[in-house]
Amino acid sequence: MTHSSIHQKAEQVLVQTYPRPDIVFDHGTGSTLYDEAGKAYLDFGAGIAVNALGHSDSGWVEYVSSQAGKLAHVSNLFHTRPQIELAEKLVNSCFADRLFFVNSGSEANETAIKFARKWARENYSGEKTGLAACTHSFHGRTCGALSLTAKEKYRAPFEPLVPGVHFLEYNNIASIEQNINDNTCAVFVEPVQGEGGVYPADPAFLQALRKACDEHNALLVVDEVQCGLGRTGSLWAHQLYDIVPDMMTIAKPLAGGLPVGAALASEKVAGVIVPGDHGNTFAGGPLTCAAGLYTLERIADPDFLAAVTHKSKLLLDGLKKLSSAAIVETRGKGLLIGVELSFPVKPVLDLALENGLIVLSAGENVLRICPPLTITEEEISSGLSILEKTLKTITA
Repeated sequence: MTHSSIHQKAEQVLVQTYPRPDIVFDHGTGSTLYDEAGKAYLDFGAGIAVNALGHSDSGWVEYVSSQAGKLAHVSNLFHTRPQIELAEKLVNSCFADRLFFVNSGSEANETAIKFARKWARENYSGEKTGLAACTHSFHGRTCGALSLTAKEKYRAPFEPLVPGVHFLEYNNIASIEQNINDNTCAVFVEPVQGEGGVYPADPAFLQALRKACDEHNALLVVDEVQCGLGRTGSLWAHQLYDIVPDMMTIAKPLAGGLPVGAALASEKVAGVIVPGDHGNTFAGGPLTCAAGLYTLERIADPDFLAAVTHKSKLLLDGLKKLSSAAIVETRGKGLLIGVELSFPVKPVLDLALENGLIVLSAGENVLRICPPLTITEEEISSGLSILEKTLKTITA
């Protein structure tokens, strides 16, 4: 199949939900992707913050290949060693007592909604079904997760969605009491918002959310699908804010490129779930969990996390030194950074790609930079140079 025919076939056989550029990627190494013509692209997107260890990490390949040669799938009707070992390491790394494996971030948030509703029904009146999320939030595209996602463009074509969802203003403490009450069963929040514009939470805001949840007997759910697992320089983003949630949803980088996620919960929540309440055929399979074991062990190493923090400073400092009047603000935590521009970012994304740099968007005017956590200092410098050249061309 020729390069051009791949695009023609894609238009014929795929539902057209993604406007993809005229590139076909063939392989990748570290923080670099290569197309079929051999052109190299520095990857500042990491597959939307998924490839935390970069592309084709040798240890990851060996670990996954070994497991693939032994056992890939048995369903959740049976135990496998990789599933239990990964579950144990995850719950031991945070507040949680138990978890439920899923395949994606959307599924993790769907699970958290169901667990919260069951917990409220078991402990309180049947009217305690309300949910709260934040402006600029993104929790997924399945119907339940979409109900918690603030962007009207994503929601409108599929309404009516799950009822009883209120949106409070992110980082606005006054908005909390206006949207959380005794009928609220759970509040969902991203410690660092990704898709909505890369907004880090104010510590006082998250602490006020925790207090309000305690006062109204609601669960606090932190969505760390994008900002968790080392992305902020801490293993879990909420650990930077001195709060303890009741549930946490994770996914993207957990298996280093394979689809796996989880909804982690304290015992008070997990204890109300009984056989038949929820299920998943593929989630937590031995192949993806083996990949998760390797990835988690690498990321959880204190030296690895310290390196993320160091590289974050280099990247932020470099972005702030870029000589471009187009930059309105640079913000973020760790290696999840947003660069707000004074105009739509689409031309910047396109020209940067042409210049050999992959960057993402986070809303109409925000560049999202989330490279592999293993990116080198030299690659950061190279990427900054390409971005500066791109902005100069655009603004000229």
